[in-house]
This record gives sequence, C-alpha cells and structure tokens, in this order.
Amino acid sequence: MQPGGSILDGLDLPGTVFLQGRDCATAGLHLLGWPVVLYFDHNATSPLSVSARDAWLDAVARYPGNPSSPHRLGARASAALDGAREKLAGWLGCEPGKIVFTSGATESSNTILSHLARESSAEAWVSAIEHPCVLEPARAGFRDRLREIPVNPQGLLDLDWVRDGLRKARPAVVAVMAANNETGVCQPWAQVAELCQAHGVPFFCDAAQWIGKLPVTGLGACDYLTACAHKFGGPQGVGFLRADRPLHPLLLGGPHEEGQRAGTENVPGVLAMVAALEERLAQSAFCEERLSQRMAFEAGLSARLPGVEILGAAVPRLWNTVAAVLPQADCRQRWVVKLDKLGFAVSTGSACASGKEKTSHVLQAMGYAPEAASRVLRFSAGWDTAAGDWQVLLDGIERAWEEMQADAARHSVA
Repeated sequence: MQPGGSILDGLDLPGTVFLQGRDCATAGLHLLGWPVVLYFDHNATSPLSVSARDAWLDAVARYPGNPSSPHRLGARASAALDGAREKLAGWLGCEPGKIVFTSGATESSNTILSHLARESSAEAWVSAIEHPCVLEPARAGFRDRLREIPVNPQGLLDLDWVRDGLRKARPAVVAVMAANNETGVCQPWAQVAELCQAHGVPFFCDAAQWIGKLPVTGLGACDYLTACAHKFGGPQGVGFLRADRPLHPLLLGGPHEEGQRAGTENVPGVLAMVAALEERLAQSAFCEERLSQRMAFEAGLSARLPGVEILGAAVPRLWNTVAAVLPQADCRQRWVVKLDKLGFAVSTGSACASGKEKTSHVLQAMGYAPEAASRVLRFSAGWDTAAGDWQVLLDGIERAWEEMQADAARHSVA
C-alpha cells in the first residue's frame, strides 16, 4: 500500500478489486471482464484514507479513557481532543473554543438551525439548492418563516437577491453552502458572508463539499460552519461545527463540548478526521492539475455521446465533480446499473426513496424539466483518482451507451 492511498486498495472482498488511481492502467482490465470497481462517488463518501486509518488505530491504543474522566487516562484523551481542536482552529482561522465536535454535518446543521429558530422570530433565508441536512431542519424550525434564495440556470446563487433583501429586512440567518454536492458549483459564500456581516445578520455555511477539496482560507469567519470527515477521507460518523456564540444543545445529557453537545466525544474519530484533513490541505495546492483532468473528461464526454449537457459548465465548480445530462435511455437508473456492471461506482443527480424517483430539488431550482433531470448522472473523483481513471470512465460510459443502443434496437425488432 502506498502513501496517500485508500484502505480500499487491496481490500479482500471476494471477486472484487477496488482501484483508487495509481493502478489506472490495470483499471482498463474491467472492460475485458475483470471484476474491478473504479470509484467515482466521492461526494457521497470518500473512502477512508491510510493516514486516517493509522490515526484511528493509534488513538484507540493510546487514548482508551473517557475525556471527561478525572484520572490520567481521561486527561490524556482530553488533551488529545484539545490538540485536535487547536489544529482545526488554526487551519480555519478561528478560536478553538468555537469548534464543537459532532457526529457529522446532519447533526451540526440541526443543532445550528434549531438554536437559531429558538433565538429569533425573524425569517431564515436558505438557498434553494442546500443539502437536505440544512433544508429539512430549516423547514422544521422556521416553518412559515423560511424563504428560499433562488439560483440561476447554472446553479449559482442569486447574489443580487441577497443584497437587495438585506437592504429591506434582517433575517435570523442566511444559509448558503460553499459548494453544491450534486453539481459541484462553487457558491459565492465569501461575498454573502461579507454582506451579512455588513448588515449584522448571522451567516451559516455548509462546507461539507468544500473542506478537503479546496483551501479553507476565510471559512473561519463564517458565523456558523459545518463539515464532516467522510467527505475528505476521514471516518463516517464524525464531524464538527463552528459557532460564533454558544449554542443551545440539540442533544441533551452531560455537559460535554462546553455544554453545547451532550455525549462522550469520539476521540479516535476526531483524530482520524484531523489526520485526513491535514493530508487533504497539503494536496489542495494541486487543484489546478486535477481541474484539467476533469475538463478533459468533460470534453471527451461531449465529443463521444450525443446531446450531453454539463451542469454549471459556465461557472466555477469543484475540480472533482461532473454532473451531466446524458442521452436518453430507458431511465437514469439503467445508466447507473449498466455502469455498475461494467465496474464503475457513480451516482444519480437526484434522490430515490422506496423505489420511487423524484426530481432533485437542486435541478428543479436550476429550471430543469423532470425528463432532463431524470438523465443526470454525477461523477465525483477523489485525490487518488488519476487522469487515466477519468479516461477509463469515459471509455466505460461510451461502451454502456453502445450496449444500451444495441439493446434498444433488439427490443424494437422483437
């Protein structure tokens, strides 16, 4: 196993080989029938990195105590937690005491929005393309006090809407994500933060897709910020929030995290998260190189398949994310299943529940009709994804399209 890799490399699963970039030449074997999975769903979960795994195992051995216990083992665990908090604060540019460790972005967002709904009777302004972990608690907490900020057809927030609105009203919070999980479109969070600061309005930024992919400079100035480890190679079930003021706890119990989040802290998870983020921040200097790989894939996709449309093509996007409207097939799920059988793990652009698909709220906000939205696939790479992997994916998509056309022709003749 090489440095910077994923623990999926060499994972002993019967009949399956997981590849994460360095074996891109071997990855082509899946087109010859080899049982290989090439992973392009990092926006959902990025596989645990080696550095995070090593940090977790080390922490389990070194810090067995409860950080709230009064004995030396407890004090040692508490000191390790403080060290992790200080590292995070240093990277973000904020005070360590403003960081609260949680189970992930969903808990963090629920905590923040529940707190703000209790603190103010004013409206909440939330972008129409927010992740459900922000939209749903905002709807539950603010109910008829919720307004959705529109986006343009490229999926970019309407900054003028915010600017004009703040001249007339003072909402309880303005919530705008840093980068969208479905399209990869980078939102003008820094400009919104400046506008909110000028008008004395709290600003909340879900940075789950940004942190670990792009530099974090300036994010610490957000009044409220959330992130989760498994989006950048840390373990699932751990994350953090940054809050400008003490929060009413969502989870009730002991006085952990300065009374803002009850429950014994996940010390190994936190240390693994910090180790993963440290590695990703060092890699963020290579964003431009990775962006060129994504752009080459998009050009190839448009050249090889008819009628392909890249979502957000005209605005800045994450270097790792491509959301595309693909040619008409029986249904989008067929694209996913076909590519899965060919050895590619990719995602759809909208949610599925109980076997019934519904159009993504993100695509609806961008103005896509249900038929076009039903043909959107998302390809999201990781830091270990190589240029050759993008090329193999492109070949696989073309092969899937050819097979689906052949299937359709046979069905038509029958």
